[in-house]
Amino acid sequence: MESRLQRRLQRYGWDLASADYEPLWQTQLACVHAELIARASLASGERVLDVACGSGLVAFRAKDAVGPHGQVVGVDLSGQMIDAARRRVEERKVRNASFERMDAEHLQLPDASFDVALCALGLMYMPDPERAVREIRRVLRPGGRMLVAVWGERSRCGWSALFPIVDAEVASDVCPLFFRLGQGDTLVRVCAEAQFAAIELHRMATTLDYANADEACSAAFVGGPVSLAWSRFDNDVRARVCARYIEALAAWRHGQSYRVPGEFVIVVATVPRDV
Repeated sequence: MESRLQRRLQRYGWDLASADYEPLWQTQLACVHAELIARASLASGERVLDVACGSGLVAFRAKDAVGPHGQVVGVDLSGQMIDAARRRVEERKVRNASFERMDAEHLQLPDASFDVALCALGLMYMPDPERAVREIRRVLRPGGRMLVAVWGERSRCGWSALFPIVDAEVASDVCPLFFRLGQGDTLVRVCAEAQFAAIELHRMATTLDYANADEACSAAFVGGPVSLAWSRFDNDVRARVCARYIEALAAWRHGQSYRVPGEFVIVVATVPRDV
């Protein structure tokens, strides 16, 4: 898929998903968000960049960790996600966090201006994740840390049938190469090529819990990365893709509920001080 088209699809898709994302995904992703923050070892006064911040779930954890003398900047391609984060800033009268709509592959930020960069489950959607990692490297100071989380191996993510099911109904892939960064040491090599050092890779097993088939389908189609495709399906197509998806989850059904396995990959990397 042409990169410009992919960015447009991701932007509009996440705009559509913005209202439903937190109700459907906040609890499911809380474990990896907490792990990312814990491994970041954020200190009071640090400047933190949250790339592909969505509605700010990780950024708001980070702003508590850096305290009133620190600063968190969240950036995301989706204007609706950024609006949601800004509303929370206003409601809570937060002074040490701000949010801007920005393409991670073209960060409009000064060189060496952050101590830490976080990216929680956003890199897989980008047309050129290698470029995004280089941009993150550019805006980190010497000694700065980057922590990235992506979904892991396709074979360890029971919900992975979602993409081919949707792709069969549309003219182009909705998330090409989604699982590439979670394979083997791919993300480590991407970070090394961007001149990061002290690179660590950690795999984290998880389970996505759904009360019933409707909840599983809503998370996949309404509040997830295929929201744009879903919005264009008629009722017959929606019924068909839901039936196929639930069939693909049959092995993890427990009565009316589903416990679907998944895996996260977290990479921690540092900008060398002598560069």
